[in-house]
Amino acid sequence: MSTMERRPDSRGKVRDIYDTGDNLLMVATDRISAFDYILPDEIPFKGEILNRISEFWFKKFADIVPNHLVSIDTADFPAEYAEYADYLAGRSMLVKKAEPIMVECIVRGYLTGSGKKTYDKDGTVCGIKLPEGLVEASKLPEPLFTPSTKAAIGDHDENISYERCVELVGEDIASQLRDLSLKIYTAAAEYAATRGIIIADTKFEFGIIDGRVTLIDECLTPDSSRFWPADTYEEGKVQPSYDKQYVRNWLKANWDMTGDAPHLPAEVIEGTSARYREAYEIITGEKFESMKEQA
Repeated sequence: MSTMERRPDSRGKVRDIYDTGDNLLMVATDRISAFDYILPDEIPFKGEILNRISEFWFKKFADIVPNHLVSIDTADFPAEYAEYADYLAGRSMLVKKAEPIMVECIVRGYLTGSGKKTYDKDGTVCGIKLPEGLVEASKLPEPLFTPSTKAAIGDHDENISYERCVELVGEDIASQLRDLSLKIYTAAAEYAATRGIIIADTKFEFGIIDGRVTLIDECLTPDSSRFWPADTYEEGKVQPSYDKQYVRNWLKANWDMTGDAPHLPAEVIEGTSARYREAYEIITGEKFESMKEQA
């Protein structure tokens, strides 16, 4: 079946989640969001690419941190999902249930985005004082752990200090979140550098499974990270990236952010899909072929 008629137990901006009893089935749709709006057009293959990039990193770093992945093979899913195997192929992941830790774990290796705005104002990023003279896309002296609160859909996450993180989740959990986030980011950035990609920043989410802090949700995808091509990197300017920045730029130029989000032109949809496919191929070293076509 090419679509899913079952109603999800919960629905995020771009993912649908089904409760299978012992586990959850996370389905990455081709929906795309920008500026906290879900756009009316889908991006071909986006869900599958993000899902399979997450699988790649989960397996790669399984020795650094436990994760919630059970399988992305539809043959391993509960029997009642068999009729949807064609739709689910590649874009879905059976995962262990976790008790989510309500902190977004952001690691920044370069100065850009909201960090650049606060640095220009008072020389800090999320309250952390940085050296003078940094510019757009400067590499930071060392990666920064800058947590934020997890907001409900439609609200903005709020940057918090490490001290506030400790108040929210306790010293033990907070220190594990910080240390694991920095460890995974550093390992991923070193690997990505060998593939010609700079990981400027990324966001991790963790939960508790069997009493242990465990990596959950997605991992190091173009939706949760800024990936920059290393061969065009130039300090002092906004970098091109393998993510939805292309969509954001078009929206900024063509929409006043009021009312319903507009439809995207065909070339923006295709261009965005091509960037996601390229990111997959560079990161994994494999040509992207949809599992749906092979199913």
